[in-house]
Amino acid sequence: MVQSLERAFAILDEVAQRPAGVTAIAEGVQLPKSTVARLLATLEQVDAVERFDGVRWRIGPGVAALTSAASPERNLISIAHPFLAGLVAELGEDAGLGLPDGNDVLYVDQVESDNPVQVRDWTGTRAPMHSVPSGLVLLAEWPEDALAAYLAEGLEGRTRKTVTDAARLRLRLAEVRERGYAWGLEEFAEGIDSVAAPVRDARGKAIAAIHVHGPAYRFPKVGEEARVAGAVLAAAHTISRLLA
Repeated sequence: MVQSLERAFAILDEVAQRPAGVTAIAEGVQLPKSTVARLLATLEQVDAVERFDGVRWRIGPGVAALTSAASPERNLISIAHPFLAGLVAELGEDAGLGLPDGNDVLYVDQVESDNPVQVRDWTGTRAPMHSVPSGLVLLAEWPEDALAAYLAEGLEGRTRKTVTDAARLRLRLAEVRERGYAWGLEEFAEGIDSVAAPVRDARGKAIAAIHVHGPAYRFPKVGEEARVAGAVLAAAHTISRLLA
């Protein structure tokens, strides 16, 4: 009984990171596919998980109701917020925090700079994963079946610079995995550049992303791309250590 509970919680934790198919979940929790399929069926009966697009699984309404009173999102925001403020002080541009929400990134916090020319507050905004750096650093770690399903739905072009070709996006994600961060140059909104790095939980999984963004005419300054990305990456690593 205890072993079954442990396995069920492991599956819930895996599904909470991103929608996934049985094969990817089984690989993530290191259990046989038959065992995972059986436990998913049981969890589905109590609304703990639900099918997503007919193939993948995600957290169901039962778990969502239980967690609504004590959202881990609030804890993450409280930990990350001072580091967003630190990035604003260091780099002079706005900084924000984004969480995975299905196939989108949901921006949940932002610290604004005192620059007289500012970008809007993106808190509460959703963006397709492939169109923003925060989404790219999360998407880069999705298992193959989940990524393939995402690509199969088509890649919406938000601007003329958005990568909408699946093969090009795969190459982009390989670069993101190698570097540990992602730049986006006017790919979600005209005139806005951004850089993001993933925030990881105790198991090393990317569960969120922090970013810095600013007007494309001044951000990043010529020759400053590596320094800016390094600052964001360092902040993300520190937040991840605190979470762990």
